[in-house]
Amino acid sequence: MQKEIKQTWFFQQSPDEVWKYLTTPELIEQWLMKTDFQPIAGHKFRFTFMPKPGSPYVGVVDCEVLEVKPFTKLSYSWNGGTQDKSRNFNSIVVWELVPKDNGTELQLQHNGFEVLDDLLNHSNGWNNCLKKFEELINSK
Repeated sequence: MQKEIKQTWFFQQSPDEVWKYLTTPELIEQWLMKTDFQPIAGHKFRFTFMPKPGSPYVGVVDCEVLEVKPFTKLSYSWNGGTQDKSRNFNSIVVWELVPKDNGTELQLQHNGFEVLDDLLNHSNGWNNCLKKFEELINSK
């Protein structure tokens, strides 16, 4: 089974501008989830959300910032679970920003999945969130 998600997006904005949307809690909340994130290695934070009816997830993702290279790379742990406590998933999210002539390539890697449903749900979730990210950053 594939155990990771890899997605690449292109934005016409500079790496500095894209970075701001990855690291500012008020902006993150507009495209991802409510959070108390801070771009400081070792900072423990949470993403919180209201699960959709029938969703197996609890609505809380516990995280810790692992690496911060401003305007270049950000990684954090991503630890969640299901409401029936039948499984937890401990994974890693890595964002890399690559400057391009007319903007920024944003690469997402989310690895550590053991259950296919978690991989598929998160892959779909990232697609939806990054579409919101794109709409948000392009509206400014």
